[in-house]
Amino acid sequence: MSGTAGYFDSPWPGEDAGPQRRQVALFGDEPRVSGTWTLVTRPAMVATMVVLRAPGEVYLLCHTGGDAAISWVEQIDPVTLEMRRRSPDLPGGKTWPGGVAAHANGSLYVAFGRHVHRLSPDLEVLASAEMPRDRPYNSFVILPDGSLVTKDFGGALPGESSDVVSATTQLVILEPDQLTTITTLELPEGSVARLSADDNDIYVVGTHSLMRCRYEPSTRRCVRDETLTVPYRRDGEGYGWDAVIADGSAWFLNNGEGSQNYDGSLLGKGEATRGQVIVRVELTTGALVRYNVNDQPGAVVANPPAVDCVRGIVVGYDSGHRVVTAWDYRSEPARHLWTRTIGHGGHPIVLEVLGAVVLGDYDPATHDEALMVIDVTSGDQLARVSGVSPIQSVLFGARGFDHDIYVCTFLSVSRVST
Repeated sequence: MSGTAGYFDSPWPGEDAGPQRRQVALFGDEPRVSGTWTLVTRPAMVATMVVLRAPGEVYLLCHTGGDAAISWVEQIDPVTLEMRRRSPDLPGGKTWPGGVAAHANGSLYVAFGRHVHRLSPDLEVLASAEMPRDRPYNSFVILPDGSLVTKDFGGALPGESSDVVSATTQLVILEPDQLTTITTLELPEGSVARLSADDNDIYVVGTHSLMRCRYEPSTRRCVRDETLTVPYRRDGEGYGWDAVIADGSAWFLNNGEGSQNYDGSLLGKGEATRGQVIVRVELTTGALVRYNVNDQPGAVVANPPAVDCVRGIVVGYDSGHRVVTAWDYRSEPARHLWTRTIGHGGHPIVLEVLGAVVLGDYDPATHDEALMVIDVTSGDQLARVSGVSPIQSVLFGARGFDHDIYVCTFLSVSRVST
């Protein structure tokens, strides 16, 4: 898959399986939807994401909360989830979920709070760096030459008003050895979403516009691409979340306001007066298309949509109302395929061979988060496992090496296998 140079050769070396955020494993066997499903769960404090480095090497990122939070990485048993080893406490700062990735050089990298760290596979600290702004840095992407790109989080922290928005975003590009700064670039609006990248093109979903920047390894400069700045936000809508770079477009969901008020679920947390949509920006022309998810006011999301490039289907959701909708975007005009009541909040996983998407389904009546496998064409349920968590996941899943899936919540890490 293009754009994943710089990452370790693994099915899931970083969040969303790579910088394009396609949420498709780079190789390996997909989970089977027939037979008996097994669920293993263990408590874990703010388990943000699982990444895979090599067969048998599964790593879990966790953190604490508050303005002086710390993070740490655990190497966990890929089947039982028991901790094999743990990194030292890693300096962080103000809390927002960060990220971890397995680099092509063999190291692991962590961004959390105001700090970035380089760890050995045995979780020894090799280098650390403090970032310029006293804000959380919500993860990073790795470029083909191995450089890391991170940025400050520009939105409201837990419990803050949605009026708290940064006026600018600063990209910071780090060399991977000692984490020294190569260059920085300031952009003219805040960004809450995580970065995405395709080769040396870096995509930033700002609070009002999609922007593209380009890193030039030969000159070690990062410049804004003035040919692609696309305003997407309309009156009554909220800011956009993480972009999926797929099929020549950037895809993301709007209506992020209210997500900072998560209290075990996103139900009823939305502040938008306009409905939920999937935003598509064509990367060559800048043309913008919207696909409706839900018309109700009060929509809210905190994560990206799912795009099946094989079938030309995009799946979006409104976590504030337990709505999931799919569109055939290659039809002329685009064709609505299905809408279902599903309480999804986290990052989806796309099973391209099967033609399915893995979603969470939080039921507020039973306080149960289930894992579902949904046919992207029909919306039919292919498999379901209950009891994953008593709260809704708004975090990251991962495909494993052996027909399995990992799920993280603020209380636990789980493995579902067939």
